[in-house]
Amino acid sequence: MSDTRPYVRYSDAVEVLQPDEAEVISRIVESMSRVNRATFERHGHATRDAHAKSHGIVVGTLTVKEGLPAHLRQGLFAEPREYPVVVRLSSAPGDIQSDAIPSLRGLAIKVLGVPGPKVLPEHREETTQDFLLVNHPVIPFGHVKAYLKAQSFAERRSGSSDLSKQVTSAVLRGAKHVLGAVGVENETVKALGTPNTHLLGQTFHSMAALRFGDYLAKLSAAPLSDEVRRLAGETIHGDTEADFSTLTDRVVAFFREHEARYELRAQLCTDLGRMPVEDASVVWPEALSPHQAVATLTLPRQDVRSPARRVYGDDVLSFNPWHCVEAHRPLGSIMRVRRHAYEASSRFRHEMNLAPRVEPRSVSDIPA
Repeated sequence: MSDTRPYVRYSDAVEVLQPDEAEVISRIVESMSRVNRATFERHGHATRDAHAKSHGIVVGTLTVKEGLPAHLRQGLFAEPREYPVVVRLSSAPGDIQSDAIPSLRGLAIKVLGVPGPKVLPEHREETTQDFLLVNHPVIPFGHVKAYLKAQSFAERRSGSSDLSKQVTSAVLRGAKHVLGAVGVENETVKALGTPNTHLLGQTFHSMAALRFGDYLAKLSAAPLSDEVRRLAGETIHGDTEADFSTLTDRVVAFFREHEARYELRAQLCTDLGRMPVEDASVVWPEALSPHQAVATLTLPRQDVRSPARRVYGDDVLSFNPWHCVEAHRPLGSIMRVRRHAYEASSRFRHEMNLAPRVEPRSVSDIPA
């Protein structure tokens, strides 16, 4: 039986520039740059302004499903085929902190060999498509003005000790009222103090919307193989000092023995009022549009943190939602912030670490 849901068609009209957006974005990027510079001075090494800590670089394949209905045969999912991928597992803060501190975690996918025109002219020779996913369905600060408040708070906190960050995380998990320093309601702020569980057992989300060919969608990646499904909810306990790398160690140990498979899903927009593009803090209701499987992400056994791979992942690799084909253009004001923020962060990191800014052409470019 064919799907008769009224999926919203993509057009330029689905995006609406926010008041004073350019000025607000400029202030956000300036704040991020100050934090980047301070972090570099503290460590003597430039890191990403978000998701600075890597837990592993993994190579694998993305297999587009056969027999997809027409509304899912979009962009790089238009036909059944297999793409090589590079995946980076990470923690969200822009500083290197203990794995014992609860934090949002990330799964960034770089798909290689993707044909089609790129959105940004400076990427026109690239053949990569990036999808950046985090283990929470929405961005707590879903539009540019809320994000500016959050970034200002993050800048003030950026030099805090691990103990201070752990206390802040605990406060966020138990908050009952609006967090005045940030100006965001409790239900979204709670995401910043998410329970500390095994990274590989979690479901990851694009949080913000992107173009999905003729439509609009959010993407998610959910555990599929038994080995990763068993890790769902496995609590990570530890001391901030003694267990600084406890999550990283678990990821490395897992891939030494097991393959991981995830199901990549698309949730298509059916109602711009209840499933907004410009406010990424709003959960899109499953009742209006369920997540539908489009591909399988397969990550075989390997050494995900060899010295050479670790350096390549930290200093050379970059992940950016604007590394994309037109069919998967990022949408909404948060994504428009990312266009400028990711570029500034990547340029600073590569320049300060004397590392080339290049995109991999094949998985053979990734050190073993």
